[in-house]
Amino acid sequence: MRVIALSEVTGDMTELVGGKAARLAELARSGERVPDGFCVTTAAHERGVAPRAEIAQAYERLGGGPVAVRSSATAEDLPDASFAGQQDTFLAVTGIADLLTAIEGCRRSLHDPRAVAYRDAHGIDHASARMAVLVQRMVEPVTAGVLFTANPLTGCRTEMMVEAAEGLGTAVVDGSAAVERYVLDGPPRAGAGLLTAERLDELRDAGRRLQERFGCPQDVEWAYDRQGVLWLLQSRPITTLFPLPPETGRPAPRVYLEFGHVQGMRQPATPMGMSTLKSLVAAMLASFGLTVEITDIGGRLYGDLTDLARHPSTRNRLVKLMAVDFGPRAQAVMEHVLADPRFAPLPASGPGRRATGPALRTAARAATGVVRALARPEAARARLFREVERLRVGSAAPAGLDTAAERLRYVRDEDPSAGPDDIVWPIVAGMLAATLPAALLRGVAGPGEIDTVLGGMPHNVTIEMDLALWRLSQQAAAHRHLLLTTPPHDLATAYARGTLPDIGLAAFLDRYGHRAAAEVDLGVPRWDEDPTPVFAMIANYLRVTDPEQAPDRRFARAAEAAEAACADLVARARRRRPVRGRIAGFLLRRARMLAGLREAGKFAGLYRLREMRRQLLLVGAELAERGLLGRPDDIMFLTLDEAHAAVHDGADHRSTVAARRATYRRELRRPAVPVALLSDGTDIEAVLAPPPAPDGALRGVGAAAGRATGPARVVHDPATAHVEPGDVLVAATTDPGWTPLFLTAAALVTETGAVMAHGPTVAREYGIPAVICVPDATRRIRTGQLVTVDAAAGTVTLHPAPGAEEPSVVGEASAS
Repeated sequence: MRVIALSEVTGDMTELVGGKAARLAELARSGERVPDGFCVTTAAHERGVAPRAEIAQAYERLGGGPVAVRSSATAEDLPDASFAGQQDTFLAVTGIADLLTAIEGCRRSLHDPRAVAYRDAHGIDHASARMAVLVQRMVEPVTAGVLFTANPLTGCRTEMMVEAAEGLGTAVVDGSAAVERYVLDGPPRAGAGLLTAERLDELRDAGRRLQERFGCPQDVEWAYDRQGVLWLLQSRPITTLFPLPPETGRPAPRVYLEFGHVQGMRQPATPMGMSTLKSLVAAMLASFGLTVEITDIGGRLYGDLTDLARHPSTRNRLVKLMAVDFGPRAQAVMEHVLADPRFAPLPASGPGRRATGPALRTAARAATGVVRALARPEAARARLFREVERLRVGSAAPAGLDTAAERLRYVRDEDPSAGPDDIVWPIVAGMLAATLPAALLRGVAGPGEIDTVLGGMPHNVTIEMDLALWRLSQQAAAHRHLLLTTPPHDLATAYARGTLPDIGLAAFLDRYGHRAAAEVDLGVPRWDEDPTPVFAMIANYLRVTDPEQAPDRRFARAAEAAEAACADLVARARRRRPVRGRIAGFLLRRARMLAGLREAGKFAGLYRLREMRRQLLLVGAELAERGLLGRPDDIMFLTLDEAHAAVHDGADHRSTVAARRATYRRELRRPAVPVALLSDGTDIEAVLAPPPAPDGALRGVGAAAGRATGPARVVHDPATAHVEPGDVLVAATTDPGWTPLFLTAAALVTETGAVMAHGPTVAREYGIPAVICVPDATRRIRTGQLVTVDAAAGTVTLHPAPGAEEPSVVGEASAS
């Protein structure tokens, strides 16, 4: 079938007529007003020659005259890929000769570079994409535009947005004319400008019908003709919305804060990793006397903070509590939430305002542990590292795990050896000692001075790891050519086969092989499974040729500068403010003894995660042999309960795994993750007024002192990153698996973070400037672009290339 009338198209014909035609045919069958037309199918495309006679007959049956000729590819109007504007449309085409030319133009646009790049970006197989062409009677609109059944700017599902312009709707899409915007939030809206109140109501009603029919928010193209008739020209999913929080059955609104970036993780978690993370984060918060429900939204870890925000006592501490780990962006969001009348404190009786027994016990335990660590920091450090070693030894699976059922039981069992006090409270003491002096020394310490004092910090297991990798790279210098010219994946393959020269990697992996980027996700391979990222980092280190830029020397210089700055600052503070100066001096000295311990708790916990992963992969291998999974690591896309059902009941989860892998790959491509969400889908940060920034600069928050200029290196995956000495590293976020890259970088820029988070902490310790919380930095900065990172000002300045115009910052267009 090469040409088919739109009225004959059914919903199961997408492979024949493409997504656009199939959806419009469904709208027409449901009673919506859609311009009549016909489709030149993918079958005609495959033959390579347009069926001229059939097209001419269909055009004649349509009545001739002006028509719209539109692409309708099979890979178009998908739930996660709209292809908006990627393939061609021709309007007001008249006559068979021009019609055939337009059809051919649509067909060729399947292979247009922009369409090819779009498919590449969305992981769509080019061979699977085929083109049909839709021909419809041309509507001559007086007013046209786009209707979004959810607000595409904020994500709010209870608002619709209408954009309208005079004449053709292309004026809205391509920005060639002034556009009026209407936000419809429920109550009837008085009409103004191009659209009357009645037409806004008509559009709202149409949006509700289409969203209900297709089961998700829609991006709808519409037009009003000269007779005032509403025509629907297209309806497709809004592809840019972040998923909604799950229904809770509790009163709305609710507020959810993203927790993953605290661990430097913005990518989605695997289902198995998510189940583990939920329990780990809940246990961590419980150790501080906080109860927070952890929720999976879009594969990311969110905490429901509604009850804390509405509690009369905890709400007053929320913003301050977020300063250490969550950072300025989360603090700004929470300040907005606390000012929202919908989150006003709930009335509480007298007893409800007093601390509960568990909270009092936690507070007493914390006070004892923190004071003990501050009083005797060396002893606290010794206890902590003894506990880390005990957890390492105890993480090994017991002998006798021979069956999948036994291995799964081991994974499901709670770790009986976990006793956090000797780890938690020295870390908390160090963080407090590092953060409190800023308030005590306000007006005494200059910009960046305290950050300098916190540089070159000893006793940090992640810094020790990075420096160990640097020493390894120096030992491997004899194999420099091999390590620099061979792709990291090939080196890892050669290492696994035993054909790589011995460079001392085995010893490094024996100590640090339980680490990785996004290492808190159980579903992520560890370095001792796949050392590809380690070889990439070794190559980056081998590119350092200036002895003064050697990471160990940079770290030593940062430590020397820190000690000198600490002595000078404390002496100055004691002269100007004797009491505060003494207290601040005590805390700063304790910070240098304890703040480096921050990474130790996570470092220790990763030992058990690695062993759990090993056992699960063995379970997955057995299930794959039984034909219940496709391959061993498919088990990471199941939950523990689903794995139990497969082991004990023979449940076949292959189709479930395939669907979840597809969702996971789609979420990996998501360019931005909201810091906080409301239960109606609103991205809270999107409704805040952006802070002003100097011309040509992006605004962020200074987190490690200094100023540096260099070419930007935008990195999305540390496993394959090529970083030259002096590059400014730009990333969405970083975790300890990224920090070896810092050793050759001139500065760090991230989209998220807190001053005491992993990235800024390590940046300070290496003496490189860092600016964090720069919204959309990885999209607004280009690799190779010269940038200046100024931590004191909290800015990243973008410099134009010589002779070029100042680069403009353009946000990603909504799905119109």
